[in-house]
Amino acid sequence: MPKLESGAELRIFYELKSTQTEAKQVASTEGIDGPIWFVALRQTTGYGRRGREWQQDVGDFSGTLALRNPDRFNSIGELTFITGLAVAKTLNQLADRGDVKIKWPNDVLVDGRKIAGILLELVDDGAVAIIGIGVNIVSAPDGLDYPTACLGDYCKAPPKPEAFANVLDEHFWRLQRIWRKEGFAPIRAAWVKHCTGLGYEITVRLPNETLTGTFDSIDESGALLLRSGDETQIIRAGDVFFRKPA
Repeated sequence: MPKLESGAELRIFYELKSTQTEAKQVASTEGIDGPIWFVALRQTTGYGRRGREWQQDVGDFSGTLALRNPDRFNSIGELTFITGLAVAKTLNQLADRGDVKIKWPNDVLVDGRKIAGILLELVDDGAVAIIGIGVNIVSAPDGLDYPTACLGDYCKAPPKPEAFANVLDEHFWRLQRIWRKEGFAPIRAAWVKHCTGLGYEITVRLPNETLTGTFDSIDESGALLLRSGDETQIIRAGDVFFRKPA
């Protein structure tokens, strides 16, 4: 199997139902020793958070990075923030223009339009992290309840999915080395600089309630800090909607 400069194995498929499903299957049958990228040129039943459908066309990036759960077992969710930063940096490198921002907890936007989503799952009793990444390279889906964008709108020659994987892999491991050496603090600081909505009024939709307030920041674990009057609530999972342009 071909390997990237980082040493990660790269498995490219013409078509898969889902790169997340393929990674889980390999984890259960072969096991995951070193990191493996699963990239599908066509994905038929991709999914995101809460099992939502992720729509993509041939030429978009549908990928999953499977890796052994690193030493920081209590901080595995921080990989979501590392991945978001890596995707943002990759888009900034490949795009000729556009304002790339990260939306808590796991979306990447360009000029306020969603271009990428991230899904972190654990398998093998938590021993393996499965990080799904979908990036609109050539298509921007219609009919959704939020605006979308694709990389092709922002560069003259959109990269092939395998080329995108090479650049993304480089940024991911550079950030991961910082995380392993210095902890979450520098990742958090960089993420805050790239995030959208900070200081704005937002709505956070939870499974059983909807909250509104000001997006103050994220705490040392990556949880969203929502201020309403003199009270600050810590939100660890939810869907964020902007009440004012961000």
